[in-house]
Amino acid sequence: MYRVVLIDDERMIVEGLRRVIPWQDYGCEVAGTAEDAVSGAELIRELRPHIVFTDIRMPGQDGLTMLAGLRSEFPDMQVSVLTGYRDFSYAQEAIRLGVTRFLLKPSKLDEIKEALSAMTDRLRALPAETAEENSDSQQAGHYLVRRALAYMQQHFTEKLTLSEVADACYVSQWHLSKLLNRYAGKSFNDILNSLRVEEAKRLLADPSLRIGDIGEMVGYADPAHFAKVFKKLTDMSANEYRSHL
Repeated sequence: MYRVVLIDDERMIVEGLRRVIPWQDYGCEVAGTAEDAVSGAELIRELRPHIVFTDIRMPGQDGLTMLAGLRSEFPDMQVSVLTGYRDFSYAQEAIRLGVTRFLLKPSKLDEIKEALSAMTDRLRALPAETAEENSDSQQAGHYLVRRALAYMQQHFTEKLTLSEVADACYVSQWHLSKLLNRYAGKSFNDILNSLRVEEAKRLLADPSLRIGDIGEMVGYADPAHFAKVFKKLTDMSANEYRSHL
């Protein structure tokens, strides 16, 4: 039996799908449901479903990033989108990330059944479709890395952790770490330190700012750690760098 997870913030839709679709006719069973992207991603890691039906425009959630996370971390998993968001570019991006079907609400029962049939057909065809699935996974991986880097750019002055960025991208820490190394060519810590040191170099141009304060401003609570990282990345101390400006 193929395990199915349903994700939608409208409980009525989740219950309707669970009851109306003849899941067993397709060799499927509903293994779990969720009402938001965060709990949905957690449920998927727990249950490892074969098939997911999900909305990607839930309040306070980044649906495309969630979708990219699912496709990247679980490349063989089949995903169909059910959404009321009628934006063509959004649909294009979802399809590029590897969804099987993009269905607009209210979806007809025949459309949902066709999507389910297409997903079970693709599952039965594995591993014949491995090359195509890996291509989708790479697209999703690139998308996730861009999102992760953007998030880090916005928050690098804070006490930022790999766990926090992974949560923002709806993937596990392990998977995000692998993606950063593969597509950015650097570890999470290397990227974070580079962002902080680049900002510190900019701030050092202001002579009114003390070096210890600059370290704290860019995210280093420990001045000694800031000094060590700065010298490692620039081959000079912050004082030496400032003297060359």
